[in-house]
Amino acid sequence: MPDFNEILPINLSRLVGTHDCPALIDLRIDQDFAEAPTLIPGSIRHNFKDLEGLIHKLEQLGKNRTIIYCQKGRKISQGVASLLRERGVTSEVLAGGHLGYLAQEFPMVDTRALPALTSGEPTRWVTRHRPKIDRIACPWLIKRFIDPLATFMFVPAVDVSLVAEKFDAIPFDMEGVEFSHFGSKCSFDSFLSKFSIASEPLEQLANIVRAADTGRLEEAPQAAGLLAMATGLSRMLKDDHEQLAWGIHHYDALYRWARDAQSEIHVWPHNGAGAPK
Repeated sequence: MPDFNEILPINLSRLVGTHDCPALIDLRIDQDFAEAPTLIPGSIRHNFKDLEGLIHKLEQLGKNRTIIYCQKGRKISQGVASLLRERGVTSEVLAGGHLGYLAQEFPMVDTRALPALTSGEPTRWVTRHRPKIDRIACPWLIKRFIDPLATFMFVPAVDVSLVAEKFDAIPFDMEGVEFSHFGSKCSFDSFLSKFSIASEPLEQLANIVRAADTGRLEEAPQAAGLLAMATGLSRMLKDDHEQLAWGIHHYDALYRWARDAQSEIHVWPHNGAGAPK
């Protein structure tokens, strides 16, 4: 049984990727991290001695609840969680720490795909302006599973490479860059593959994104609806970042449908069929 201020790996796995997931903080020392250079999806690395810096990151995330983990979920995790609770932050410790979660074989972010993740500093990404499908889906995936503190830049296509160089940003969904289309796959697929975070719900979501983004609507029944929502948002909103904010909510909903609600149907007149349990 976990202690009163602990959370089991199986319970954390149900929070990962959701819109209301607590802030996940990886406090492992460098030696431990080098032995297993993966992160629980949605985690941020941080030096356990820097409490003020951690509180600042929580403020940036707008989170007042956090789940802390170190290698085994013992002294470092318990100490920092106690200090955070003293500062009014609801803090739980992951039972068994990183090793306990890893042992359950849940998907983990492979930081070798992007060594910048090991620093704990926010990553910066750049792509073409006026995003619709892939350029909304990929930032959603990054924010929910790879780097919650990530920032995004939307600029004219001709300027993406220069902006990436000048602002130390990572280009995506552009021809000739690492995180982009490959073969019949789209950029969303590329992120899943490179960071090793594929799961059944994310693969289902990838099918929809790919079908909508590449014009192969027959490959997923939901693709036409996603395309309609995306193009409608593009006509409604002139600001790319406002469009991203709205679009992230759509992908939150699609993810929860893919994970939890695919069997649910809606009928009229209502006869109880497919009602949520």
